[in-house]
Amino acid sequence: MSGIDLGAAHEPVQTVAGEARTFGDVLRLRVHSTPEAPANFEKRDGAWIATTWNELYEQTRRVAAGLLELGLEVGDRVAILGPTHAAWGTYDLGAQLAGLVTTGIYPHQSVEQIRYLLEHSESRVIFVDGEEELATVMEAADGNEHLRAIVPWSAELAARHAGDERVLSPDHFAGEPLTEEAVAERLTGVDPSDTAILIYTSGTTGPPKGAMITHANILSLLRSEPDIFRFYRDDLLLSFLPMAHATERVLLFYLRINTGVAAAFASSVGAVLAEVREVGPTVFGSVPRLFEKAYAKILSEIERKPAVVRRLFAWARDVGRERLPYVLDSAEVPKWLALRYAIADRLVFAKVHAAFGGRVRASITGAAPISYDILEFFWGAGMPVYEGYGMTEATVLTHITREGKVKLGTVGRAVPPTTCRIAEDGEVLLGGPFVFKGYYKNEEVTRETVVDGWLHSGDIGELDDEGYLRITDRKKHLIITAGGKNVAPANIERAIKTKSPLISQVHAHGDRRNYISALIAPSPLETLEWGAEHGVLSEAEAAERRAELEHDPTARSEALGHAMAKVVEEPEFQQLFSEPVRRGNGELARVERVRRFFVLGRDLSQEGGEMTPTMKMKRKAIEEKYADLFDRVYDDDSFAIDAGRE
Repeated sequence: MSGIDLGAAHEPVQTVAGEARTFGDVLRLRVHSTPEAPANFEKRDGAWIATTWNELYEQTRRVAAGLLELGLEVGDRVAILGPTHAAWGTYDLGAQLAGLVTTGIYPHQSVEQIRYLLEHSESRVIFVDGEEELATVMEAADGNEHLRAIVPWSAELAARHAGDERVLSPDHFAGEPLTEEAVAERLTGVDPSDTAILIYTSGTTGPPKGAMITHANILSLLRSEPDIFRFYRDDLLLSFLPMAHATERVLLFYLRINTGVAAAFASSVGAVLAEVREVGPTVFGSVPRLFEKAYAKILSEIERKPAVVRRLFAWARDVGRERLPYVLDSAEVPKWLALRYAIADRLVFAKVHAAFGGRVRASITGAAPISYDILEFFWGAGMPVYEGYGMTEATVLTHITREGKVKLGTVGRAVPPTTCRIAEDGEVLLGGPFVFKGYYKNEEVTRETVVDGWLHSGDIGELDDEGYLRITDRKKHLIITAGGKNVAPANIERAIKTKSPLISQVHAHGDRRNYISALIAPSPLETLEWGAEHGVLSEAEAAERRAELEHDPTARSEALGHAMAKVVEEPEFQQLFSEPVRRGNGELARVERVRRFFVLGRDLSQEGGEMTPTMKMKRKAIEEKYADLFDRVYDDDSFAIDAGRE
């Protein structure tokens, strides 16, 4: 079987957080437990090169020594801006060993956004990767009295800016490592109740808020690992989600340190689809959108196959559904059904597994709701997808579906010692040691968010008799129609978005309106493909824009927007969205169904102010920006596309 061979036994991991006092201690304990085991893999000259825990520890102690030489005191802030590579984690852990507070900054943000984060956090040092990002940081840091050093990740980049006294070479952090004794002494000055990491929320409304996550918060989560997921010594992850996000950083990276599980860092986001096959991860963590896109792509490809292939796929899917209740109940599958499934697996499902590297035994997803149909499909195909729920302010995770305790359509039960209850208005309230310390420099909002020890999540949900939680929508996102009906837009958007790979985003609208309408943003890659196939775009133009997306799938340049707009202008292309809307409506209650919609000439983007760095829609910004278009939907019969009524 392909993939990186760890040479480790398939045995349960041994966690170390139970003996730790601070998060920095977790790394020290891990190194003492499995010093020669691989911690990370990175691709260099076409080969995946391992770094052991002992080697990683030495690198992080070098970083710690360099930070102390700059005169940083316990509790000072250090910022990190760059892609999800091993260096990100090294700088993070080095600062932790020095008793500092680390804060991540998402790539590709504006000068104003970075200026705010640096000034608000009062960061003393920022590690930054890339010429373009460095230029943005240097402009954002102009006049910043707190910032002592801007550190490029490469010495070559630092040398090109040697004339700027703020720029410090990374060679400064490659000297003699801090001794074990010095690390231990430094960490004695850290209290478990002190802030370990400062995570800025993505800010769907207003400026980002800095959530203070303490060492005690992180340790409580890590100690609950047996109630979260079952890891083995030979498990391997592929790391590619933003490290500035709490999920990748705390739930995956920090949890790996506690368990000793290795990860390969993808060369880039654009390389994930190719490198997942090279790496062959056994556990795959991603946001729901990746599974949605994969599912829509599979269905789209099947629809173009001959009738015999479509029938085979439908049969295999039915077999997967029939087997699923036995799997969810951990019950023995009848022999006749097991035989049918073995055939379905060999002929159909093996191809699904191959797309994820062929070795995935389980996937973990969260950050947004995922469709029941998608969960059912992947579970039926023998690729369990465990859905988690939480929020930055609750140290990332409070609920998860766990092996033998799965109810599809729910986010599982609370992870002990988390407590959960539903307020009278349906809001999910969370309690326990995962709840954060508060928002940095914002006591007023902290008091509004944590009331009598209960963290108000802002989510609307339901708890069943067994404690399984189902999230319906964000409290502030609920649509109240002109008829007084409460409608959750997320249900509508999810139902439609999963029906076609042509759809990138759906924004449901209808507050105080007579019916629901929608804005649909087309998916860039599929739009380019259609444009090239139908002669709307030249093959050269389409290829150039595809290359841009392959390099950075989140890129939304003006040239891409111009190319997409030409395709969207075609009436034939716009009509392709009618069928997905009709099928999505078929899953919704009458009051939820989209009656009319329009197709935007481009995808929603962070650059356009419509998406957060974590790729969540900024609903208020979208409503304001496209208010005139939504008005036309209801006032102009010649505008928008009628989805039909049932």
